[in-house]
Amino acid sequence: MVSKRRLSKSEDKESLTEDASKTRKQPLSKKTKKSHIANEVEENDSIFVKLLKISGIILKTGESQNQLAVDQIAFQKKLFQTLRRHPSYPKIIEEFVSGLESYIEDEDSFRNCLLSCERLQDEEASMGASYSKSLIKLLLGIDILQPAIIKTLFEKLPEYFFENKNSDEINIPRLIVSQLKWLDRVVDGKDLTTKIMQLISIAPENLQHDIITSLPEILGDSQHADVGKELSDLLIENTSLTVPILDVLSSLRLDPNFLLKVRQLVMDKLSSIRLEDLPVIIKFILHSVTAMDTLEVISELREKLDLQHCVLPSRLQASQVKLKSKGRASSSGNQESSGQSCIILLFDVIKSAIRYEKTISEAWIKAIENTASVSEHKVFDLVMLFIIYSTNTQTKKYIDRVLRNKIRSGCIQEQLLQSTFSVHYLVLKDMCSSILSLAQSLLHSLDQSIISFGSLLYKYAFKFFDTYCQQEVVGALVTHICSGNEAEVDTALDVLLELVVLNPSAMMMNAVFVKGILDYLDNISPQQIRKLFYVLSTLAFSKQNEASSHIQDDMHLVIRKQLSSTVFKYKLIGIIGAVTMAGIMAADRSESPSLTQERANLSDEQCTQVTSLLQLVHSCSEQSPQASALYYDEFANLIQHEKLDPKALEWVGHTICNDFQDAFVVDSCVVPEGDFPFPVKALYGLEEYDTQDGIAINLLPLLFSQDFAKDGGPVTSQESGQKLVSPLCLAPYFRLLRLCVERQHNGNLEEIDGLLDCPIFLTDLEPGEKLESMSAKERSFMCSLIFLTLNWFREIVNAFCQETSPEMKGKVLTRLKHIVELQIILEKYLAVTPDYVPPLGNFDVETLDITPHTVTAISAKIRKKGKIERKQKTDGSKTSSSDTLSEEKNSECDPTPSHRGQLNKEFTGKEEKTSLLLHNSHAFFRELDIEVFSILHCGLVTKFILDTEMHTEATEVVQLGPPELLFLLEDLSQKLESMLTPPIARRVPFLKNKGSRNIGFSHLQQRSAQEIVHCVFQLLTPMCNHLENIHNYFQCLAAENHGVVDGPGVKVQEYHIMSSCYQRLLQIFHGLFAWSGFSQPENQNLLYSALHVLSSRLKQGEHSQPLEELLSQSVHYLQNFHQSIPSFQCALYLIRLLMVILEKSTASAQNKEKIASLARQFLCRVWPSGDKEKSNISNDQLHALLCIYLEHTESILKAIEEIAGVGVPELINSPKDASSSTFPTLTRHTFVVFFRVMMAELEKTVKKIEPGTAADSQQIHEEKLLYWNMAVRDFSILINLIKYGRLFVEAFLKQCMPLLDFSFRKHREDVLSLLETFQLDTRLLHHLCGHSKIHQDTRLTQHVPLLKKTLELLVCRVKAMLTLNNCREAFWLGNLKNRDLQGEEIKSQNSQESTADESEDDMSSQASKSKATEDGEEDEVSAGEKEQDSDESYDDSD
Repeated sequence: MVSKRRLSKSEDKESLTEDASKTRKQPLSKKTKKSHIANEVEENDSIFVKLLKISGIILKTGESQNQLAVDQIAFQKKLFQTLRRHPSYPKIIEEFVSGLESYIEDEDSFRNCLLSCERLQDEEASMGASYSKSLIKLLLGIDILQPAIIKTLFEKLPEYFFENKNSDEINIPRLIVSQLKWLDRVVDGKDLTTKIMQLISIAPENLQHDIITSLPEILGDSQHADVGKELSDLLIENTSLTVPILDVLSSLRLDPNFLLKVRQLVMDKLSSIRLEDLPVIIKFILHSVTAMDTLEVISELREKLDLQHCVLPSRLQASQVKLKSKGRASSSGNQESSGQSCIILLFDVIKSAIRYEKTISEAWIKAIENTASVSEHKVFDLVMLFIIYSTNTQTKKYIDRVLRNKIRSGCIQEQLLQSTFSVHYLVLKDMCSSILSLAQSLLHSLDQSIISFGSLLYKYAFKFFDTYCQQEVVGALVTHICSGNEAEVDTALDVLLELVVLNPSAMMMNAVFVKGILDYLDNISPQQIRKLFYVLSTLAFSKQNEASSHIQDDMHLVIRKQLSSTVFKYKLIGIIGAVTMAGIMAADRSESPSLTQERANLSDEQCTQVTSLLQLVHSCSEQSPQASALYYDEFANLIQHEKLDPKALEWVGHTICNDFQDAFVVDSCVVPEGDFPFPVKALYGLEEYDTQDGIAINLLPLLFSQDFAKDGGPVTSQESGQKLVSPLCLAPYFRLLRLCVERQHNGNLEEIDGLLDCPIFLTDLEPGEKLESMSAKERSFMCSLIFLTLNWFREIVNAFCQETSPEMKGKVLTRLKHIVELQIILEKYLAVTPDYVPPLGNFDVETLDITPHTVTAISAKIRKKGKIERKQKTDGSKTSSSDTLSEEKNSECDPTPSHRGQLNKEFTGKEEKTSLLLHNSHAFFRELDIEVFSILHCGLVTKFILDTEMHTEATEVVQLGPPELLFLLEDLSQKLESMLTPPIARRVPFLKNKGSRNIGFSHLQQRSAQEIVHCVFQLLTPMCNHLENIHNYFQCLAAENHGVVDGPGVKVQEYHIMSSCYQRLLQIFHGLFAWSGFSQPENQNLLYSALHVLSSRLKQGEHSQPLEELLSQSVHYLQNFHQSIPSFQCALYLIRLLMVILEKSTASAQNKEKIASLARQFLCRVWPSGDKEKSNISNDQLHALLCIYLEHTESILKAIEEIAGVGVPELINSPKDASSSTFPTLTRHTFVVFFRVMMAELEKTVKKIEPGTAADSQQIHEEKLLYWNMAVRDFSILINLIKYGRLFVEAFLKQCMPLLDFSFRKHREDVLSLLETFQLDTRLLHHLCGHSKIHQDTRLTQHVPLLKKTLELLVCRVKAMLTLNNCREAFWLGNLKNRDLQGEEIKSQNSQESTADESEDDMSSQASKSKATEDGEEDEVSAGEKEQDSDESYDDSD
């Protein structure tokens, strides 16, 4: 039948083609017909005209509409009845249709028949429907006429194939097709379908589109399947009709399987489809998916929808620029033909689909989530995430999580985000509010990479969106800045800084929002205030913005108000703001060609403004030493980081140099005279001066005049008429002087090099016996003197550390030795001066928050804290696992006072306390610059001692000793911890000053983490040298003492210093390689260079080695140090360092084996002991190392069994103070730590065992049963913890019981053995519950209810397993008496009352047992009895 139908179709095609060719040959035939006078009634004797007239239609000639005198339904009814009642029916129908054919041969008449009829207004029918159908439409509504008229229309249609529009701009073919739409009834749908499909096959393309898109309105539901099949065939033959065919197929009621085939056909062609066809195709694909195949279709769509369909074609780039220059006022409505509008339409289609189909949005997110490779992520993915985030509120959290994971893994990078915004900014612009909401959410994260991504969203939204969106971006950033969250404020200010550089004119329009932040300066840190004033100053003094004077005025007002404030905090804000603004005003713009001339013209005026502003700051701060010191520090930072105009720099340098000499420098030959409490001497001079030209720093007299001039509290002014000079300003002023000279003379410090070796007017600082006889005020005076001297030396080292001549190097090293010596002296004074408050060394707001009265409390707390911490460390059993983990985190990154105390355990208690105090005073010391650590390069330096005639008198060898090395390493490790450790790892404790972790790092905070890492990488080679030297030291020490590193011949202090150096070096290496910035592509070269340094220590290799080779050699190099590790803490740092490096490698199995092997060696090593009462190993460090060992070992269960089965019995059988011989770290003090870690790891391990399925092979079942046997055996040894016991039973229920369900029949003996062993464990757990109730231990009883519930679930689960395997008879109930840990029965009222019940239960139990035995299930009975016996007793225990 199919072939016949196809044959007839082809014949019809030929006939229709012939008709069409005839009409083409005689195009004027219609025009030769008779023409009628316009607007006249058709007068004709044909039966057609007569019947219409009788029925109520008056035919008009010309261009007038036919008139309908009656209601449309009345006309159809009248005509139908007239035809049926006609004597010649049914022949009359042929005559009627013949008359119609004759009538419509005239073009005007045919057009009138196709157009709607005019209704006569005087008829009542006019009150009906307002719409009038055409004559043809009315005739098609009559069943007996419909087939013949349809045939006539289809015969007439080919005449108009190539004449799209007539003189009236009316498309006749489209009009003919429209007559077939929305018919009330189709008499012969099959015939109509056949005729339409034949017509489509021969029609021109534009008419094919019209006919195909009209099919749903023409055909009934019964014809949809046939039409769908025909259209799918046509889709294969003619790809140009893809769009209308798919548009129709999505509107037809078709079989899902058929749609699946069509969809697959379209998906295969997706890569070759034109951009303008894409929206309809995507719409069809998304509408045809089902819940089962959504993910598969979306994943395939992601892959095949290549970037070329979404990226703008090159021809549109120019138009894109034009659109942006016109304010981007474009829409898809007025650009229908452009490719950009197609892209917008495509995303509109996708938006519609995901808005109404939840499965599509979820599948799309899942498809993106499943994409693992970085290269597979596309611009399209990011746009889709943004669209779904803005469209579907239910999936916001899901998208947020997916996006964060992608950012962390490095799959979505800045380049991809930038491409997304630059290509699809028109699509994303409509989602501006959602994108900003997402950015706000990301900025609340603790992960730096996620915060950076959020800041990029703000940046690109500002760059690519319109003015309104830019205003929203700035408003959101201002909200972040005023939030008080430190990380948010920093990030938001950094974004504002970038935006000011990126688009200053746009930022100028939003300056009023930024200016509003000036009202919220209270909770902003100094570094953030600098950034804020930098942004405002850049906007205010930008040459491109002439309308910025109002910002200048506001800033001057705010700064003057803050400077004149009596509240010290606000004065400091004014100083920071004024210096920052002066830096922008006096910036050297000579390198900008466009501004050179303009700058030259305004130079004098600008310099006058700058100098007047600085003089204002100076005059407002000179009455306060702290304010003056901050002013000098801020000015120094400005000179160091900004290039100032030469004129301004010259004025500053001249003023500073003269003032410094007047204030602090005196002749060394003139010893100050006065009523000083101590004899004044010129100390710490590095050269012998002549009595004529020597200079000295006048420190002690200045400090005395400040501290002793008035009784109680610092003096704010000296005698009237004299300028205030505070020794507090000595170091800051010198820093400013040094940087100014350095900048003026391109790094040459010859003008001030006399200050490096000049002496200081002090007194004998070594306390000796006079310490006890001093008054409290005298001791405080001496402490302040030493603090100020230390800070002077620190700034001296900062200034001259990069000098290259051996002479200068030697002097710098000598000053470093002086610093270390003075710190030792200071510790002795601090030990006997408990409530002393040091003079400030750092003068920003955060430091001043710890005012003197709080420091007193802090110092008192520190002394108590030292005792408390020592007490806690001996009682490791009282700390929870979560507390231990948090302490271990802190110990990794934060050199806490307890660690410093631990290094000196051999010292007396008083010395340990002073060490703690000195360590906590680091906020009062001047900050060392990162350049100081170039001293680590120094080996031996020869210093020449010259006589008076500049001849060499003697030579002296100066080298960097262990105390100086430790001093530098401690400072460097603190800097790295502050800059490189993620915020989540150094979260500020509750009630602690939020800025306290940044105290003493204000200069460092002005550099980026990349700069710090780059600087430290330059030090890798000398640090490796020091590491190897210390390694050799401990190797030789061990050899001399026959392997005993803490033998009688060891110098205790030297040993501890070297050990501390070892630890600090490993800590620095760990902090460096653990930096999260290495995951960013731009920092990969830094990682390569660092690894190359380590690997080249073993052998000189090529620079182009692959990463894996470098990692392997670096690990091998570091592993070599494990033999000489002097302390357990060093061992932990070495392990962590190796783990951090191996994380970057792909050979995970080998790496885990290396780590596990090394960790086991450290656990099995005898470490040097500290005090006799306790071990030198802290619980948190042991906990960390043990976790590392068990997590990396090949078989956790075997490792646990070895420790529990070998180490613990050895410990039990050893003397009281001894340890396990296999694991020397396992002692009675550390037993609790071992126990807790092993139980936690056992529970984690069994949770990972998949239960499997019955379809798995027998070998897999046996392996899993064997594994569970080992786990239960280990659990039997470690069962004494209720909390972990419950967790293990829960894991047994979820993971093991399903395995036993389908293993029981084949491995019955193994299953029974496993259950019998586990029965003993559950019985002991029950005894633990009883024990907790007897002793009323709340820490234990809180776990009892959940444990009992879990044990009851186990009973039911075992019963279900036996029932499943047709052994239900083997299960019987019995009650177990409550017993304590010794097995003694616990007597209670409930147990006594239930004695009778128990006896009855025992009888029934025996009966059940005997019955089961008869059934041949003796083994199962035993298992069931024992299992239930251990568990079915919880009623009594309640």
